[in-house]
Amino acid sequence: MSRTILHVDMDAFFAAVELRRQPELKGQPVVVGGRGDPTQRGVVSTATYEARVHGIHSGMALRTAHRLCPNAVFLPVDFAAYRAASTQVFTVLDQVSPVRQAVGLDEAYLDISHRPEDPLQIGAQLKADILSATGLVASVGIGPNRLLAKIASDLEKPDGLTLLTIADVPEKIWPLPVRTLHGVGPRTAERLAALGITHIGQLAAADPLELSREFSPSHTISLQQAARGEDDRPVQTERVRKSIGRERTFQQDCRSSGRLAHEAEQMLKEVHGRLCHSGLRARTVTVKLRYRDFTTHTRSQTLGQASAEFTALASSVHHCLFAHTLHRAVRLLGVQLSGLEHAPAEGV
Repeated sequence: MSRTILHVDMDAFFAAVELRRQPELKGQPVVVGGRGDPTQRGVVSTATYEARVHGIHSGMALRTAHRLCPNAVFLPVDFAAYRAASTQVFTVLDQVSPVRQAVGLDEAYLDISHRPEDPLQIGAQLKADILSATGLVASVGIGPNRLLAKIASDLEKPDGLTLLTIADVPEKIWPLPVRTLHGVGPRTAERLAALGITHIGQLAAADPLELSREFSPSHTISLQQAARGEDDRPVQTERVRKSIGRERTFQQDCRSSGRLAHEAEQMLKEVHGRLCHSGLRARTVTVKLRYRDFTTHTRSQTLGQASAEFTALASSVHHCLFAHTLHRAVRLLGVQLSGLEHAPAEGV
């Protein structure tokens, strides 16, 4: 059965929420990240398009962003405000289709195959409804599958509305860089470039035997299917998250095991709250440390059965933390819960 998938991606979401409450900043390069102080450690969470023209992007060090654009306005991350805005957006999305898959706070797939209206009309009305309800701008992509819908939403950002079909692939998709494809990260792109493949059309036309010398047979098949615009992944309305975690980069390297233990417990309290709010239990606890020299080590412990019991999880966090070498200067601490599953209903 043919599908019609709609991909909604909020434009520069964190920055847009900040501009909504500080409209005087509109038109200026605004960078959101860390504590909003570019002289301290931290990374860019998002930036306005005025900042992006200077080369600033998500994941970049705040200090680097400041060097690229000294006149930018730097703001601290406010997750409470972004979660509240996300709830507003998803309330609108839920009126469009019951088959909806969230991807973070600012992105979602909707299966609108059951609706008889013109998909472009549905997308245009959705954009208008989001703007009316939240004051925020979304880009919407429409396609016969998730892959093409996702690419479509990126093609005309910001404030885009784009429909792609399989027939559009040769003209509109093949000229794009291979990094555009879902599942093609920096390392895969490097390996493809070594074969002389930098654009999607080259990947689609490549000899499978040549590709299989660099990639496994299954990876070769999936890469070329994606290059042809093929994707059979459904929109998943019920999906257990793979993990829930929290990380903190210290402004000054930490050498105190007592402070690390205290910070780890505080992180667990936050992560545990999200675990319980989602009705989940965790089987594996992981504590990550990044040292001054940027080497990163993790220690994990798997419980006998998945649990949402704070005491049991805290005991595992303590065990994993002290399995590390703690006399070295620690730059970053992280606590993660994984092996998640839904908690049983009451009385079951």
